[in-house]
Amino acid sequence: MEIPSRSQSDPSADPWPGRLAELGHPGARRIGAGVEGVVYALGDGRVAKVWTGRPPTELTRQVYTDIARHQPPFATPEILEVQEHEGVVVTYERELPGVPMRGDSAHEVFERELSARHRNGLLAVLRGLASVPGSDAMRRLTVQGDNRPLWQGHDRFPDALAALVSRAAARHGTSLAMHVADFEAGVERTLNALALLPDVPVTAIHGDLVPPNIHVDAAGRPVAVLDFGFYTTAGDPAFEAAVTAAIWDMYGPYAQEHTAELTQLFAQELGYAPATLTVYQAAYALTTYDLFGMGDNDGHFPWCAEQLRRNSVFTRANVS
Repeated sequence: MEIPSRSQSDPSADPWPGRLAELGHPGARRIGAGVEGVVYALGDGRVAKVWTGRPPTELTRQVYTDIARHQPPFATPEILEVQEHEGVVVTYERELPGVPMRGDSAHEVFERELSARHRNGLLAVLRGLASVPGSDAMRRLTVQGDNRPLWQGHDRFPDALAALVSRAAARHGTSLAMHVADFEAGVERTLNALALLPDVPVTAIHGDLVPPNIHVDAAGRPVAVLDFGFYTTAGDPAFEAAVTAAIWDMYGPYAQEHTAELTQLFAQELGYAPATLTVYQAAYALTTYDLFGMGDNDGHFPWCAEQLRRNSVFTRANVS
């Protein structure tokens, strides 16, 4: 996920191409940056990822193996080697095919009309990830901003997510409450709605399917999904669909319309109850609102506040 106000270093002043050259990788060039770090193409089908966020662990590698074992219809990351240079973790990974589905809505304006290529591509990715069963390693992951495995002490995904909502609201909920009316009651309504969700078989959850994290071929077909880790877990595939509908276009002039359209599309095509998608969207906003700052200079915080103000579960409006 790219946040419009989050500091990105000037690529022209980036020391890492030179450092990678000293490590035996001449010609390394920066090709992308996200929540977890900055990625450099090395040639020979490999990339280096310089981690600025929390670094990967053996658990991360096991999750990648668990996903690849079930052969989703697109490539996923594979860590070949992990090194540490001057206190910074660098992973050497296989280069994934394709090009980003499109840029992030923080940096380019999305058209009002959602193309069939984009709709079909998103459905293909959601179906592909939903074909991968949730594994023990996925359950043992923590999500960004939290310090305990999401599933610790829980047997159902909605209950695990509700516990995360409670922990996240306790972190800085007073700040969010200044921007969202009836905040404490809204949190309670969200928790009650999560408790009523049915238990379903869990699958691999990416949790951050913004357009740059989906690579496509020349025909627009998804060929790779990358940048796992921000909210990766085992969970209800409806959660993945709900979050994807919300974050596909976060900051554009038609963002609200796109979220509504994609939520309806995923409900119809994938068989998810609209009310389930709505409660998951509230839970996502409540668990990520403070991850990049809590002021007007950060895009994600006001986005989460706006999501909650419009969410019919959180506000107790009628849900169809």
